[in-house]
Amino acid sequence: MLHIVKSSEIDSIIGKEVGTSDWITIDQDRINKFAEATMDHQFIHVDPEQAEPIFGSTIAHGFLSLSLVAGIPFQQEIGMILEGTKMGLNYGLDKVRFLSPVPVNSEVRIVMKCISITEKNPGQFLAKNEVTMEIKGVEKPAFVAETLSMFVV
Repeated sequence: MLHIVKSSEIDSIIGKEVGTSDWITIDQDRINKFAEATMDHQFIHVDPEQAEPIFGSTIAHGFLSLSLVAGIPFQQEIGMILEGTKMGLNYGLDKVRFLSPVPVNSEVRIVMKCISITEKNPGQFLAKNEVTMEIKGVEKPAFVAETLSMFVV
């Protein structure tokens, strides 16, 4: 569920988990479409026979996994905006670490924690969130990233 944060609640959300998404499956069709869109056809992503001796199967592109953070399903489930937001923008990333490969047909989910929300200019708030992609049945996450969003209220 999209979380709407009132200005009076900003301090209470800092350092807290905002939400955890539902699980989604990363299948070969999704991987192949990402390969096509990015022109990254490296065999570890698109050729099961060549990838099998290395990873046991094909694996998702790291940037495919990361790009899912911006997707509407995850944003509607665990996204956060400030009350009165007229526009929200992806502002960038401060840090990303890819920690585990995501094998084809893995189920993944996103956990988001609010690190900070700062007013950069009157009516412009920069939110920094720690976003972790978990892989079902795998101890180490696929990635941990610090994402930045700008809210114009």
